[in-house]
Amino acid sequence: MRFLLRRRPIADPADAIETVLRLAVLLSAGLPAVKAWAHLADDGDPIALSAARAAAAGDDVGSVLAGAGGSWADVAAVWTVAVETGAPLAGTLRTVSESLRDAAEVAADVRVALAEPAATARLLSWLPLLGVPMGAALGFDSVGILFSDAVGMVCLGAGTSLVVVSHAWSRRLSRRARPPTSVPGLRSELWAVALSAGVSADRARSLVDAVAPRRALDERSDGATDTVEFAHRAGVPAAELLRADAWLARQRARTEGRTAAARLSTRLLLPLGLCTLPAFLFLAVAPMMLGILRGATVP
Repeated sequence: MRFLLRRRPIADPADAIETVLRLAVLLSAGLPAVKAWAHLADDGDPIALSAARAAAAGDDVGSVLAGAGGSWADVAAVWTVAVETGAPLAGTLRTVSESLRDAAEVAADVRVALAEPAATARLLSWLPLLGVPMGAALGFDSVGILFSDAVGMVCLGAGTSLVVVSHAWSRRLSRRARPPTSVPGLRSELWAVALSAGVSADRARSLVDAVAPRRALDERSDGATDTVEFAHRAGVPAAELLRADAWLARQRARTEGRTAAARLSTRLLLPLGLCTLPAFLFLAVAPMMLGILRGATVP
């Protein structure tokens, strides 16, 4: 593919939302996709420029969008399904922009909730290292004891190791509490796009699996298959039920993210109690005690 984007930092979700909304408006006005992308490219958007070049050359626009990473990968999945099934692009892009906005709000709420415990953990993790100048300020030769005394060197090694472990442990806990980068309920949205275009359930399943593979081994982990079967038994259109599932998935993601942030505040006490505080004892308290016992105070 000639117009795939080069690897670059993940795009800002807000940029994707704005571009997708503008694209939907242009398509609603009757412009073909090639001209719509060209107008967006005139504003200097590099992703729109690459998409416009691909559209003009007859290449796969979805592959170009997927190469941009971040939220554009989700837009690419929806674009591909809409093009393959013949679903109306304007309405589909309006729907995906709303999904991206909801997902961005969920991610922002979770980041705000995680910010306080993560910042507190980072601040406290440096406490042991501040104990060394604190001992010197109190009149003890803490540096000399840590680097020249045999027992002090043991304290230095143990304290430094605990500080490293505390940092790594806290970072791991914070990473595990972060929200997923993909749009919650994306597979249900893709199912809704495909089925609303009138394709069969088998065709919809193959398209969705191609552009958004399941992250879990369980085929029904996203609930979309269950919803389609329920709609078939009830004799009702499945698209609206699938969109409702997608909305509920985003709300669950918001709740789970806030719950993870609350749990993080408690879990960060483990590296604090098991690593940070003992490191403070090794690097700050122990050198002062050795200084008192051995008369190593600074005159």
